[in-house]
Amino acid sequence: MTTEVRLALLGCGAIARYHLDAIKGHVSRVSVTACIDADATRASAYAAETGGTAFASLDDAISADAFDAISIMLPHDLHESTTLKCLAAGKHVMLEKPMAPTLEASARILDAARASGRVFMLAENAQYWPEVVAALNLIREGEIGDLVTGRAAFVSEYNPYWFTGQAWRLSQARTGGGITIDGGSHWVRPMRMWFGNITRVVGVVGYPMEEMQGDSLMRSLVQFESGVYASYDGMMVNTPLGPQESWRITGTDGEIVIGGFPGGGVTLYNRKYRSGRSLDGNWGYAMSFVGENQDFINAILDGAPLAAGPEDSLQELRVAHAIYRSAASGSWETV
Repeated sequence: MTTEVRLALLGCGAIARYHLDAIKGHVSRVSVTACIDADATRASAYAAETGGTAFASLDDAISADAFDAISIMLPHDLHESTTLKCLAAGKHVMLEKPMAPTLEASARILDAARASGRVFMLAENAQYWPEVVAALNLIREGEIGDLVTGRAAFVSEYNPYWFTGQAWRLSQARTGGGITIDGGSHWVRPMRMWFGNITRVVGVVGYPMEEMQGDSLMRSLVQFESGVYASYDGMMVNTPLGPQESWRITGTDGEIVIGGFPGGGVTLYNRKYRSGRSLDGNWGYAMSFVGENQDFINAILDGAPLAAGPEDSLQELRVAHAIYRSAASGSWETV
């Protein structure tokens, strides 16, 4: 019986650092045995850090039988081809969001995953974000009563860390859009966890960051299946920004406020804590990668169910597409 997963990192760029730091410090029953990147310097650096083997191509790593499972961290336009290749080779796959730029490509990936008999996980780390989970627990415990409305704000100053090398995130063709289809999913998943699925949206997009071909500004209203409305905004600009919360959840008996990216923190306001009670926790965006990676390993070794199946991620993609359609039509659009 296999007791440890041999994991490959495909794409040793910005997001790989978050995955690797989580794995090294907190995730059990896994070892990184392959580091794959077309940039030999990056692959070698990660290999030296992990004790794995550096590979210049996915084909080379597959031929060497260097891994059992793989974390795919590549530009969106490469998701379909690389995932299909890995599944065909009998590998378990964790794929960074979005599954693909289009629903059609996503459907082909899901079909291949079902036929493969391997674990296929869509890596939406917001599912495991400590602040998001803490807020969900507070809601379930009735600390703010029935949900009335919410506010989500994905707001960030341009950070060169995410745009090194080929800077593919600046390309609309490679991402399938802009911030709405890329980082925006991290703000949609929590809203869905708290409020339920989004049924329709109305929104606008803008392009204040000249370097980015896709949208770098988005303002929207979303309606959930319960009938509740929330505001959902996104912005990335190359200018200093003031402090801003990431989420505000309003109920009949109080509010939950989650601090801005990436530090976070959770504050509860209700009749007992009118001035607010700051919850204790190991907070921050980086911590979400711990639960995400452990969930993947547990699914492979134990057959444990994932916290959210890969099909669940299609809702975030549909929301992004609906916002883009609304920006073009000027009307409410169904998700």
